[in-house]
Amino acid sequence: MRDVTTAQAPVDPTALDVQPTPLALLLLGREADPRSERGVECPGDLPEPSDPGLVARARAAKEKLGDKVFVLGHHYQRDEVIQFADVTGDSFKLARDAAARPEAEYIVFCGVHFMAESADILTSERQQVVLPDLAAGCSMADMATAEQVAECWDVLTEAGIADGVVPVSYMNSSADIKAFTGRHGGTICTSSNAERALNWAFEQGDKVLFLPDQHLGRNTAVRDLGMSLEDCVLYNPHKPNGGLSVEELRAAKMILWRGHCSVHGRFSLDSVEEVRQRVPGVRVLVHPECKHEVVSAADEVGSTEYIIKALDAAPAGSKWAIGTELNLVRRLAKAHPDKEIVFLDRTVCFCSTMNRIDLPHLVWTLESLAEGKLVNRIQVDAETEKYAKAALERMLLLP
Repeated sequence: MRDVTTAQAPVDPTALDVQPTPLALLLLGREADPRSERGVECPGDLPEPSDPGLVARARAAKEKLGDKVFVLGHHYQRDEVIQFADVTGDSFKLARDAAARPEAEYIVFCGVHFMAESADILTSERQQVVLPDLAAGCSMADMATAEQVAECWDVLTEAGIADGVVPVSYMNSSADIKAFTGRHGGTICTSSNAERALNWAFEQGDKVLFLPDQHLGRNTAVRDLGMSLEDCVLYNPHKPNGGLSVEELRAAKMILWRGHCSVHGRFSLDSVEEVRQRVPGVRVLVHPECKHEVVSAADEVGSTEYIIKALDAAPAGSKWAIGTELNLVRRLAKAHPDKEIVFLDRTVCFCSTMNRIDLPHLVWTLESLAEGKLVNRIQVDAETEKYAKAALERMLLLP
């Protein structure tokens, strides 16, 4: 295994005449195991890079690459990585930014696997998308597999309702799920345009299968579209027929997949009540991936971009409790010293899969590319890309 403190390239096990195991490749960041991304641990304060020369090495490699490389940094990345990003944003914004830079031969995506897939789908064939650590997955995206969703569609077909169901898949899904959505006439959505996506879908059919985040689907349907909780049913892929009767499926308007964000799902009603007592006059602002009771109790609800803009526009002296990933909350607090900005929950929790992209991995990636060695390329096959892109393009055409 390579020494990540000095960011050297991994030792090739085949050169030692041994066969690398899947676990070894996973630990090296050269393979992914979706089954391993089921939850998010809370590592507490993250250590500083152990090698102070890493910053200089990253800067030197990036300068050597020049316009050949374009580094994307998701808002949830740690500061040591974000400092090298050419642009920051949410997953879809970053994928579009990459597509708008056709001169960049290498797109280094500091995020998680599904984001890099989306960038590969939207960029040209000559551009190569790289993920610094292939083990950087997403627990939510891994909660819906292509096989499970195909089985769900069979259940809807047997119930006699599939013809009226329009799939709407959250951006936080694998390329396979996006392709399923495209094949069945559906669209992709982000947390910013979920309401528009659902309005469009209900113009096409009378029911929506919402994948894979139940909370965004439920919150959008009830809070924004005025549906009732009874209009929503929860499809559990680990139960026969999703744990639902034919009658329940036929009566529902929203069929929600049993998936969630392991970070946003941590916030509770108790978190909201506790922070209101602890910080008098605080405004609670949460992401729509939070549970319905948390969203209902908050003062404001919005996407990552909404949260950033809301705090930019907030008056000096205002107090805010933010329910989203901690790296972003810390960055916002640092950027707005004239406001009191606190994390909604007392328990410190980073997105551990997002934090797999650290400075040692980034240095190794940039130095490898600077030496002409392509590493950790993310490439979606042509058939999957065709249908996934169709679903993404439908989103771009949303009114």
